[in-house]
Amino acid sequence: MDHATQTAEFTPGASDPRLLRDALGRFATGVTVITCQTENGPVGITANSFASVSLDPALVLWSIARSSSRYGAFATAHGFAIHILAQDERDLAARFAKAGAGFDGLPVSTGQGGAPLIADTLARFDCTLHAAVDGGDHVILLGRVLSASFRDGAPLVFAKGHYGSFAA
Repeated sequence: MDHATQTAEFTPGASDPRLLRDALGRFATGVTVITCQTENGPVGITANSFASVSLDPALVLWSIARSSSRYGAFATAHGFAIHILAQDERDLAARFAKAGAGFDGLPVSTGQGGAPLIADTLARFDCTLHAAVDGGDHVILLGRVLSASFRDGAPLVFAKGHYGSFAA
């Protein structure tokens, strides 16, 4: 077996942000859809910047780019819901990507924190905003989990710019 690999070593900077994105893409993540309610209706976004923070109190986090067209909605929301997607829910990821259909024709309910809830995702966390932290070109949103749910299934995974699945 040939173990020759191509490596790149660099100093992150504004001159070539693609190298940093490529390096970060080597870390496989789960895929989520984050939702919130605004005065103009529900808003959602596909994100992979989710992590657990604390069990007591129950806290989770995710981050949103300040340049996102949906930044304003989430920056002013009092709560949000994080939906972890299963490997067969790529269509939901696409719905809430840049030019997706969003909530059009999608049945939703309302969570305790006021956020729209999508039924039957692999896991879901209904949260109120606990804190917003400066994260450079992103804002890190910490949520206090009001309720959570989950079901059996394999997660949708994202790495190197592509969706995939996890095999144990």
